[in-house]
Amino acid sequence: MRLTTTTPNTLKIAAVQMDATPAPVAERLARAADLVAEAAAAGAQLVALPEVFNIGYEYSDANYALAETMDGATVTWMRRAAAEHGVHLAGTLLLRDGDEVYNTALLIAPDGRTWRYDKQYPYAWERAYFREGQGVTVADTDLGKLGMMICWDSAHPDLWRRYAGQVQAMVVLSCPPLMHKSELVFPDGQRVGFRQLGGVFRQTPQHDFVFGEEMDRNAAWLQVPLVNTTGSGQFRSRLPAPLPSLMSYTLFRPDLWKKLKDAPEVRLENGYFMQTKVVSADGQVLSRVTDDGDGFTLAEVTLPAAPPQPQAKTQPRVSVPGMLTFMIDYGILPFIIGKYREGLRRQWGARMAPRDPRTVIWTGVAAAAGLFGFLIGRLLA
Repeated sequence: MRLTTTTPNTLKIAAVQMDATPAPVAERLARAADLVAEAAAAGAQLVALPEVFNIGYEYSDANYALAETMDGATVTWMRRAAAEHGVHLAGTLLLRDGDEVYNTALLIAPDGRTWRYDKQYPYAWERAYFREGQGVTVADTDLGKLGMMICWDSAHPDLWRRYAGQVQAMVVLSCPPLMHKSELVFPDGQRVGFRQLGGVFRQTPQHDFVFGEEMDRNAAWLQVPLVNTTGSGQFRSRLPAPLPSLMSYTLFRPDLWKKLKDAPEVRLENGYFMQTKVVSADGQVLSRVTDDGDGFTLAEVTLPAAPPQPQAKTQPRVSVPGMLTFMIDYGILPFIIGKYREGLRRQWGARMAPRDPRTVIWTGVAAAAGLFGFLIGRLLA
């Protein structure tokens, strides 16, 4: 793609895609190092890596041991890479901070200045491995004022509204499996797609709106350019808290209840969104990664001179039904929060994951909603 000469109000952005299959941290950092070096050599000033780029994406007990501190291998490498290549470097990791673990996005400047954003809306089973963050982050960098989000956060209009009029560009770091095209794979080889489960699962959008058109429209609504990163490859994982997880999927499929005994061996399988891209302030995709595997795309964007206010009165709509979003955000919470606490304490000691009154309240609400859904499901069945 032809790039024009860089001026003070333009920015060259590299969006990096990495195969999300889990691998040792040292191996994944080495792969990321090559990609960052290539992007910097091509003129990138801002390089965005995918969510949990340093470990890959999987629902596994191994995640507890992979949580790092700010002086760990990943942040140390990010600081060194940003300084070596003279770029602002963004990526996320599981960050152990005090007695909790967060999915933390870091944006690191060449001089070492660092901005942090913690994922606010863990996606369903992710709550088994990290807790939700609080607040938005506007990184006041030499490049401009940059807002930050992680993956499923982008499906929540409230976060986009909180950045309105505050930023000159958005940095979204993602690694979302294609959950709307997921299959439950049973030990006997039977495969059941999500929409085949019936009920609320039939409302699952069949198109890539959240990370596709809706994200682009939100960039246009904010009137700022945006970069988004994703993973690639094949996602395969067992279910955390397998029995209650599988029960929640079989509410409308009584014929599958006989398979609950196989819950620990049931797997989720799907691919990943191909939405590693750079988007202009009018919502046009300037460049994207089109091939599977590791790679990056580079584009130049024009930043507004100051954070603009949205001109459109109506914010872009969300395609995911509200009830489904609620179930993703909180429906699994009563079964997962105990696994999070147990896993952290087993790995890092009894002081980890103290009880939070907010979590207790949401657990009660989610449990009541789950019971209501169960009763309705049995009645309809």
